[in-house]
Amino acid sequence: MNLSHFIASIPDELNVNYVGVANLSKAHDFILMQGGENIAAFPCAISIGIVLPSAIVDLLPQRKDKTVQVNYRHHAYDIVNERLDLAASVIAWRLQKAGYLAFPIPASRTGIDGRLCGSFSHKLGAHLSGLGWIGKSCLLVTPEHGPRVRWATILTDAPLEPTGESLEDRCGDCTQCVDICPVHAFTGRHFLPDEPREARYKANLCDRYFKALENRGELKVCGLCLYVCPFGRESQTAGKAAI
Repeated sequence: MNLSHFIASIPDELNVNYVGVANLSKAHDFILMQGGENIAAFPCAISIGIVLPSAIVDLLPQRKDKTVQVNYRHHAYDIVNERLDLAASVIAWRLQKAGYLAFPIPASRTGIDGRLCGSFSHKLGAHLSGLGWIGKSCLLVTPEHGPRVRWATILTDAPLEPTGESLEDRCGDCTQCVDICPVHAFTGRHFLPDEPREARYKANLCDRYFKALENRGELKVCGLCLYVCPFGRESQTAGKAAI
């Protein structure tokens, strides 16, 4: 297998918008703490991302409308996560067929040992592969589409070349994601790799909010921090101007 050619072919063959490769050595201690020895044993990560449908994301301020809830949850969450998981499974199978170990991480599964996180941070992998930076919302912000992207990861021992360096934080003084949060889950601090997530994001507040929605018979839909980010909104303006 020509690994460089394989990585380059992923977007067209598997219908994903982003692909990146990260060397995980710099984040080994964090990965070990979050996922344990089996996850931390892999030296490399392949990040894949799919851009969310803008017409649906742009309706999130009207998320109390049942139609908006259903479309966002289905097309911008369930379907995209399924596409990512299928693509990750194919990538892992092809690597294994070529003689390498490969471990696909589900696009959206939390609750590992009761924690509100997965076994591996998708945004960390994408950040280390140069696809974006971690914003004040704790979402991965891409220069092209802001945080309007969902991610999955394939851990592997294949000797892949990293695709880029971690991008510098471009959020500056902007606090739109912090200000719009209905439960004030974000502190507004910039991402620092040695600082715990809790310094920037109170995940339990979001979890409590979603449970309250569920108890009222509503779908668990918010996404306002994702919607409001200027990088994502400006990308839609630029796209319309280019047509």
